[in-house]
Amino acid sequence: MSPVLLAFIVCTAAGLATGIGSLFAFLGKANDKRFLSAALGFSAGVMIYVSFIEIFPKAWEMLSEGMGEQQAHWLTFAGFFVGVILAALIDRMLPHDHESAHPHDVYLPRDMDKASTQSRKESKLLLRTGIFTAVAVAIHNFPEGLVTFMAVLQDPAVGIAIAIAIALHNIPEGIAIAVPVYHATGSRVKAFWYSFISGLFEPLGALVGYLLLIQFASDAMIGIIFAAVGGIMVFISFDKLLPTASRFGYQHLSMYGMFAGMAIMGVSLVLLG
Repeated sequence: MSPVLLAFIVCTAAGLATGIGSLFAFLGKANDKRFLSAALGFSAGVMIYVSFIEIFPKAWEMLSEGMGEQQAHWLTFAGFFVGVILAALIDRMLPHDHESAHPHDVYLPRDMDKASTQSRKESKLLLRTGIFTAVAVAIHNFPEGLVTFMAVLQDPAVGIAIAIAIALHNIPEGIAIAVPVYHATGSRVKAFWYSFISGLFEPLGALVGYLLLIQFASDAMIGIIFAAVGGIMVFISFDKLLPTASRFGYQHLSMYGMFAGMAIMGVSLVLLG
C-alpha cells in the first residue's frame, strides 16, 4: 500500500469516529431531559479540557519551534481570540430566536403537533446548537486531518498513534453534535448524518493538504490554526452547550456531566501520552 493511500485511510477512520459518537445520542429516551442535560455538559467538558490542555499547548509548541517563546505566546493568544471572534461571527450569521422558551415546558419532536410556540423555539435552539457544533467540529477536523496525514507520511507508527488519539476525541464530539439534533428533530438519521458529515472534514483536510497545502504548510501556520480552533471550541462550550444544558432545570447534572467529560478526556490523554 502506498504511503499516501495509507495516510488517507487513517485520516478517514479517525474522522468518522464522530459517527460512533452519534450512536450515544440514541441511548436516552426521546423525552429524557436529564440525559440531555448531562450529555450536553459532558460534551462541553470534553471541548473545554481538550482546548486548554491539549490544543492550546500544542499550538504554542508548534509556534515556538520556529520563533522565540515570547512571540509564540503572543501568536497563540491572538489565534485563540481570533477563533473566539470567528465563532461569534458564525453565531451571528445563524438565525436567532430572541425570545426564550421556558426550560420546564419542553416538548420534543414527537409532540410538536401539540407543542406551544415556546417549545418550538426550544427545539430550534437545540437544532442551532447541534448545527453550530457541527460547523465548529468540521473546522476543527480540517487541520487535524492535515496534521495526521503529514504525520503518517513522515512516520506511519507515529501518525497512526495520533489518529487513534484523534478518533477518541472525535467520539464525544459526535455526541456533542448528535444529541441536540436528535432531541430537536426526533430523527436518528439526521443526528447521525450531521455528525458523520462533520467527520468527513478530517479526510477532506488531508486531501486539501496533499493537493494544495503540503508544500506551503509549516508548524507556524498549523499552530495558529490550532489556537483558533481552541477558541472556537471554548466559545461553543460556554455560549451554546452549557447554557442549553442548564435550560432544562438540571444544572447540577450538566455540571456533573461537564466534569465527567473532563475526567474521561484527561484519563485518555494520560493513557495515550
